[in-house]
Amino acid sequence: EVQLVESGGGLVQAGGSLRLSCSVSGFGFEDYSIGWFRQFPGKEREGVSYVTIRNGGSVDSTYYAASVKGRFIVSRDNAKNMVYLQMNSLKSEDTAVYYCAAARPLAQSLLIDEYDYWGQGTQVTVSS
Repeated sequence: EVQLVESGGGLVQAGGSLRLSCSVSGFGFEDYSIGWFRQFPGKEREGVSYVTIRNGGSVDSTYYAASVKGRFIVSRDNAKNMVYLQMNSLKSEDTAVYYCAAARPLAQSLLIDEYDYWGQGTQVTVSS
């Protein structure tokens, strides 16, 4: 059973940094994607970034939405089965609930319908 658990959200001042963590379990020696999404109050969920994983471990590619490119970095720790979203130079408009999600087989997009498994979300609040 695939399970995703996010952590690391919180309150930070504008210009600061946070690192979100996504604990990933239930995947074997296969290809899949982990995406990061966020949802603003009263808005549709939007894609932030994704990483594609090959053969259960190797990072194949990464992608960032224009709104976060150059500020956010997605990475994976194989040994810990974790995927991270390092968020730097945070802005008040980054305030949202952030979710990690998994697509199996892998998706090379941030289309919500391609992601089958979702974490519970973690709140990020950036004060100006």
